[in-house]
Amino acid sequence: MRFALLGSGSEGNALVVQVGRTHVLLDCGFSLSETVSRLARLGLQAEQLDGIVVTHEHGDHISGVARLARKFNLPVWLTHGTLRTQNTSFSGLSITEINPHLAFGIGDVQVQPYPVPHDAAEPVQYVFSDGTYKLGVLTDTGSSTPHIEATLSGCHALVLECNHDARMLAEGDYHYNLKQRVGGRYGHLNNDDAAALLARLDNSRLQHIVAAHLSRKNNAVELAVGALSGALGCTPDRIAVATQETGLDWCEIS
Repeated sequence: MRFALLGSGSEGNALVVQVGRTHVLLDCGFSLSETVSRLARLGLQAEQLDGIVVTHEHGDHISGVARLARKFNLPVWLTHGTLRTQNTSFSGLSITEINPHLAFGIGDVQVQPYPVPHDAAEPVQYVFSDGTYKLGVLTDTGSSTPHIEATLSGCHALVLECNHDARMLAEGDYHYNLKQRVGGRYGHLNNDDAAALLARLDNSRLQHIVAAHLSRKNNAVELAVGALSGALGCTPDRIAVATQETGLDWCEIS
């Protein structure tokens, strides 16, 4: 089992998981040409994808889904609430509406959705598995919950949002309302909250930890890395960072 990120941040997000010959894309916030280019950078063609799972309807996660799915005849999995926001843009596609609490399979990949607090219609995040190893993904949540922490405990790899530094956000040039939204319970995790969440998990099996969805204006790589490494009691070089420009190359879970 392995995973990689095509890019991570407010300008576009996508992650790919591979188990055996099955490739599943999580979200697609890039144009069609950019997605194809970023897949090629990972040694993949869009024709190799077996489907797309969607977290929520914000543009940096969903804007490229319909075009990619239509071009390459890919099925899409998403919640009813997310689908309801798309009007006719998803018409004619192979759509499966998921229950936020019920697992499903795509080829060799087992997919467990779980609900998160975020300012979207019916947002979820996911844990992917090959039956032995688990990859947990958590971005686009303003706060943690006991259910989130129970779901992510014991994962072998984690992609965890470190969106902003609370002080940088407070002192930055965002409008007050946007600061409240980003830093609120239904916004995005800051470095300290992400670290506190991480420290509460069972990390005894953790092989990979990735800081993701970093804000360009309101965060710095060293702050996110420092927070997560502090929570794990490890050296900073153990923390990988997914960037907006290049994402993150393949990480093997074994």
